[in-house]
Amino acid sequence: MNKTAAVSAVLDAVRTEPIVFTTGYACRIARGIADRPNHFYMTGSMGLASSIAIGIGQQTKRPTVVVDGDGSLLMNPVGLLTAGSMRELPLVHVVLDDGRYASTGGQAVAPAGADFAALALACGYRDVRRVTDVAALGEVLREQMRVCASPVFVHCVLSDVDDLVSARVDLNLHEYTQRLRGHLRGLLAA
Repeated sequence: MNKTAAVSAVLDAVRTEPIVFTTGYACRIARGIADRPNHFYMTGSMGLASSIAIGIGQQTKRPTVVVDGDGSLLMNPVGLLTAGSMRELPLVHVVLDDGRYASTGGQAVAPAGADFAALALACGYRDVRRVTDVAALGEVLREQMRVCASPVFVHCVLSDVDDLVSARVDLNLHEYTQRLRGHLRGLLAA
């Protein structure tokens, strides 16, 4: 499974609930596959996607997905600590682990082979999953969209590289924020 296949699995399983995509290839791939009102694309602030998703999940009380990267998680693990301490936070934290900073030239993420599942457990996540294929990722996400009531960590191990990645997110970032805000209002009003 590569990053494109993993992001596709997320998009297939999560149709209306909020999804925050980390900066770099994850947000570019998601926007290229299916640009939806429930998406928030990070275009900077590496390492803070989980913080945004935590805020959305806390305020809406609805299952919220964050698609994070291994490098961004290691850059700022505060999201793990925060989410792990919030027992009633409906958050699904998907970490795409390809072992490299793909969008900046493919440099290796240090430390190589970091045990993200152990890190999530140490931070207080009670439900930690490890997936290596699209079917397993989709199954976990579909299940969590039905039952998520506390933080879930999904370590998504990637073994294949992506051929082509979509262009950078090019629209006014304020428009994406307003679009998501309107979508959340609609969800809460329903």
